[in-house]
Amino acid sequence: MPKVEQKIPAFCLTQKSSSLDPRIYAFKDGLADIALAGRLFSSHYVKPITRFCGAAACLMRKHPSEDSPSVSQILPGEAFAVLETSDNWVWGYSLADHYVGYLPLQALSPHAPLPDTAFYSVTAMQGIVFSKADIKSQPRHFWSLGSRFQGEEEGNFIKSPFGYIHKRHCCLFNNLGKTNSDPVSFAEKMIGLPYLWGGRGAGGIDCSGLVQLSLHMTGQKAPRDSDMQRSQLGHEIAPDASLLRGDYIFFAGHVGIMADEKTLLHANAFSMSVTLEALSDVVTRLSKTNPSPILARRRL
Repeated sequence: MPKVEQKIPAFCLTQKSSSLDPRIYAFKDGLADIALAGRLFSSHYVKPITRFCGAAACLMRKHPSEDSPSVSQILPGEAFAVLETSDNWVWGYSLADHYVGYLPLQALSPHAPLPDTAFYSVTAMQGIVFSKADIKSQPRHFWSLGSRFQGEEEGNFIKSPFGYIHKRHCCLFNNLGKTNSDPVSFAEKMIGLPYLWGGRGAGGIDCSGLVQLSLHMTGQKAPRDSDMQRSQLGHEIAPDASLLRGDYIFFAGHVGIMADEKTLLHANAFSMSVTLEALSDVVTRLSKTNPSPILARRRL
């Protein structure tokens, strides 16, 4: 009998199981994203189902509990890849940055995307969603900078499934960065916003969230955490080079953006908000526990 060649199924492990960062690769005991099938052994691989965040932002949790530490935040309209649903919680990852975590099932919209309907992004610090195409009508939601939605023009408003948002509070998602390519200007809009561990702008924001969101608003992608940003954003600045607006300063577990050659713009737990602060003052404060607090200076 002639030998019949058999193709290796796509879900077979084709190499030694990799050591992957669980923050951005979705796997846990006995379950993994199908995209990892050739890299990581698991007894079950799952093809994700894409769902979208509803009208309210939601913190992503490390474990399926409201008491669990938050690891990130999903904003209205952002896509989430669901790998598992159990006890009114979903486990998966945000398609905005591939960050892995748990969300309450109710945070996800039951509605599918509208066919042939444009996507928009909120460009104001807060975009008000009105009940009618009238600024005197009742506000239904307050969407933070970077929230996404589908809609169609209706006079001075964009009509979405959740209500009406004024044109001056948003732009076409594909136009991000075309009218304003300065990430610092978006970060400056968030001065005074409370510091929130895991936050990405809805109600609060953390240091790496500030960097990520301000870059996103200019059409640029950035990873979620400061250590990832340090390894992936731009290039190292020469030690003797002067700092410029838009440079990134990395500390242990922290990152800030230079608003000018001397001033750091950062979301920080010291002030519990997004603040402008002399870089020299930050260095002096951190030097009390670390004599060389700056780990890297990078420029896009």
